Amino acid sequence: MNLAELLLLAWESIGSNKMRSLLTMLGIIIGVASVIIMISISSGTEASIEEQITGLGSNLVYVTTSFGRVGAARGNPMGGGGMEGGLIYDDAFAIADEVSGVEAVVVEQSSSETVKAGDVTLDGVTIVGSTADFPSVRDMEIDEGRYFTQQEVDRTQKIVVLGHTLAQELFGDADPIGQTVTVSGTKLTVIGVFAERGMVSGVDFDAQLYTPITVVFQKFTPAQFARFIGDRVRVIYVELENPEVMENVIQQISFLLAKRHDVSLEEADFTVTTQQDIIQTQEATTAAFRNLLAWVAGVSLIVGGIGIMNIMLVSVTERTREIGIRQSVGATPDDIRWQFLTEAVVLSLVGGLIGVLAGVGGSWIFGTVSDMRTLVVPISILLAFTSAAAVGIFFGFYPANKAAQLDPIEALRHE
Repeated sequence: MNLAELLLLAWESIGSNKMRSLLTMLGIIIGVASVIIMISISSGTEASIEEQITGLGSNLVYVTTSFGRVGAARGNPMGGGGMEGGLIYDDAFAIADEVSGVEAVVVEQSSSETVKAGDVTLDGVTIVGSTADFPSVRDMEIDEGRYFTQQEVDRTQKIVVLGHTLAQELFGDADPIGQTVTVSGTKLTVIGVFAERGMVSGVDFDAQLYTPITVVFQKFTPAQFARFIGDRVRVIYVELENPEVMENVIQQISFLLAKRHDVSLEEADFTVTTQQDIIQTQEATTAAFRNLLAWVAGVSLIVGGIGIMNIMLVSVTERTREIGIRQSVGATPDDIRWQFLTEAVVLSLVGGLIGVLAGVGGSWIFGTVSDMRTLVVPISILLAFTSAAAVGIFFGFYPANKAAQLDPIEALRHE
């Protein structure tokens, strides 16, 4: 019996019991669709995370304070005075001056303040104190006016650059350049407005106000904390000239800051990480989520396979006399085995095909109606379809083998 005959017999058998066949395939359909949707959600999440992190700037190295280690840093062996260690503002200048392969260095310090302009008052506006290289490192462009210079930062000039949305909320259609805003009692002059940037990693860059970091240190650090915090900073952003020198730059920064802070690398009060480190950490989280969904999809496929085995066993019982007749006219046990195995595989493949369509469509719908991004990966379609075929072969073999082993005489006597 050739393949065409086997496929024709299988299709006729499935077509003669359409509703039963559809219900049998339901588990396969759900399992295959689950695999595709699961992988598309995972892939979309990973792509979004990577875009958000790289959207903060390109070729960045993050130098952050290690809060768990600052107590014993800088000659404070007793561990008291928990703010004795960590990064300070001058560390950024040292990195820019002494580390080769560095394109730009930025320090940020933020605060939440009330901002007024004319009759408009906005509460809880994020005030970002930064340095002159901020637009370069953060991939932001000036739409109107200009950004402040390092000389203006050093002189603590009371000037600001507004985010795109914030400028509209404060001044509407009026030109904000040269206007004055009052931030918690301090008057600051607007010298520029950023082009629209949008939301990146949960941060709305368009709704923030940007001013020299020295202004934040002087005006927006609470008095009760100023003498303890001083010019300490949480993070320093280092932009590289070339990503190929990243390892060398990280090593240079680590040795430089360890020397400046008078600590060993093992007891360092800072941590140097890269964008790729953050991406890998996030990917590990999504991988755990993906593995959980994979188990759910796998269970669905197994349930579908059990359904196929069950219906094929019923089919063997119902068609015992047919099997006996086929054997009496010359069909061999292998012919019978292949007939029923082909029928099981066709059931799985048809279910798999419907599942692929449901999975791709479901991924698109899920990505459209929800905030989560989905990305259909071609390999997931191949994986799901292959899994469906494997389930058909595995769970269809036992009923097919049972049919092949029927005694022809007993089969002919079956009613």
